[in-house]
Amino acid sequence: MGKVNKKLNVKVKGLEGVIAGQTNISYIDGIKGKLFYRGYSIEDIAQNCSFEETSYLLIYGKLPNKTELKNFAEKLKRKRSLPQHTIKMLHTFTKNMNSMEALRTVVSSLSSNDKDPRVSSYNEKLDIGLSIIAKMPTIVAYHYRIKNSLDPIPPNSKLSHAENFLYMLTGKIPESEGAEVLDKDFVLHAEHGFNASSFSVRVTVSTLSDVHSAYTTGIGTLKGPLHGGAATEVLLMLKSIKKPENVTSYVDKILLSHGRVMGYGHRIYKTYDPRAKILKKMAEKLSIKNNNTTFFEIGQKLEVIMSDKKKIYPNVDFYSAIVYHNLNLTHELYSPIFAIARSSGWLAHILEQYTNNRLIRPLEEYTGSMNLKFIPISKRK
Repeated sequence: MGKVNKKLNVKVKGLEGVIAGQTNISYIDGIKGKLFYRGYSIEDIAQNCSFEETSYLLIYGKLPNKTELKNFAEKLKRKRSLPQHTIKMLHTFTKNMNSMEALRTVVSSLSSNDKDPRVSSYNEKLDIGLSIIAKMPTIVAYHYRIKNSLDPIPPNSKLSHAENFLYMLTGKIPESEGAEVLDKDFVLHAEHGFNASSFSVRVTVSTLSDVHSAYTTGIGTLKGPLHGGAATEVLLMLKSIKKPENVTSYVDKILLSHGRVMGYGHRIYKTYDPRAKILKKMAEKLSIKNNNTTFFEIGQKLEVIMSDKKKIYPNVDFYSAIVYHNLNLTHELYSPIFAIARSSGWLAHILEQYTNNRLIRPLEEYTGSMNLKFIPISKRK
């Protein structure tokens, strides 16, 4: 066993409450329900910044001026297209391969031109990360259309990141409201401290592995239903509840069996998730516009019951599901949308870890047997 720092030698399941490193990318105040990107409140960022502007802030550590933002957005647009061999590979995937599996596989495959990470420069790593950010919506949209027996639609360089993603999915220039909603959703999901996927990205980078490997790790971690897959579980829950009058009996049944009400509670926030507050307003507006408020009404009733019974509140996943549903996005796209949004936060963490690196290697508590007598295979029963 390695050297133990007795002052820090704590045993915490899931590392809850353990400070695993330092960062200046984002700050979360779980008691007050506050989130800051590089010192700016999430409310200000969501109100005033596009995903491109938010990405610039996270990656470069400052808000861009007009010229910087224009150049950054144009750079992402130039990097959206996929190599022909990658498009051919997407056509070889089986129909039962889900979007996150396809995204993980394709992002990994794009590493063939990477330099050895031990000799590549900071700017080369940055450029690789920007290329991945730009290509992720293309990968997801191409896979979705191919899987549904539709021809892929090439990126449109006149459209923003969010607009272009919706365009590649549908073949239609999206309405401004729908694109603005998705853009704001991207902003709200872009970064969130040492969450599971961002931490796993940092662990990969800490070994001095390459940028593509870090993104592949992040996508794999995000795929889990307790992280990026939670919004899908929320939608399935809402469909099973069906109508507001069924909420009470549903919650009672779940709590009696010690189950989880999806989209409620958070490891860090002990009050209302600030991102959920913003998404709630978006979900309400879209539900009313679409004259389909059933899921939102279920959510309102769930909020009251969960607050009274458990003192827990909606997290970012709950109202995200209702927003995506009202944008007519199939639930298989929910996790990839999260990945597309979180891609800029991942790059910020990758670059920060590279800049001040130390191999991440925690200790463990061994709970198995010791000093067992070895029995030759000929004498084992």
